[in-house]
Amino acid sequence: MSDPVVSIGGAEAMTGVGVGRIPPLLGDAHGRYRIHLVGNSGTSKTTTGEALAALLGVPFIALDELFYDPGWVLRPNEVFRANLRAALDADPRGWVVDGNYTQMGGNTAFEEATDIIWLDPPLYVYFPRVVLRTFLRFFRLAPPSSPGCHESPMQVFFSRNSIFWWCIWDHWRRREENGERMALVGIGSGSDVARRRMRRFGGWGGDVKAWLAEVADMLRSRKD
Repeated sequence: MSDPVVSIGGAEAMTGVGVGRIPPLLGDAHGRYRIHLVGNSGTSKTTTGEALAALLGVPFIALDELFYDPGWVLRPNEVFRANLRAALDADPRGWVVDGNYTQMGGNTAFEEATDIIWLDPPLYVYFPRVVLRTFLRFFRLAPPSSPGCHESPMQVFFSRNSIFWWCIWDHWRRREENGERMALVGIGSGSDVARRRMRRFGGWGGDVKAWLAEVADMLRSRKD
């Protein structure tokens, strides 16, 4: 299998476990992995995060579940931050966090991560997924983003916070925000050399699958 190509701030870098290559995950000096997945709604952060957590044998933490009570009731920021702190400290082996919530305190995961994964496919690739997922949630054929937080037609079609409008608007905001982060801590190109730990996947999804396979190969090689 060929090494997947990861876009690093407009350049390209090869990942892999060979000499002179960037490993698919950096981890810390003790071989622990703390991973934060960022990107817009619908970019497969949860799917990727759950697969990654299963490979590493660490907890998967969805920030949506820490931020909302049933019925889309927002928890106070201090409660959210306390819950996040407890979740991050729950397992010494590490964690995989899915979500943004930068303004509310989610930046803690970003700052403490050994690896930051930015999922940034084109809007026309993932927006149809958002539409399909939303309709499946209408009919309870897909789990809600947080327990007890079910989608409704009123929310989706007649609200300023409609997931459809939010997804389109947030696409550009997330690109700007994470583009700035890449310029600072992007692997291979970030200006903060000591803290480079962020990589971007911007394709149709095949690059992410290939990268997960590289992670699995790396973990197997360490057990052999």
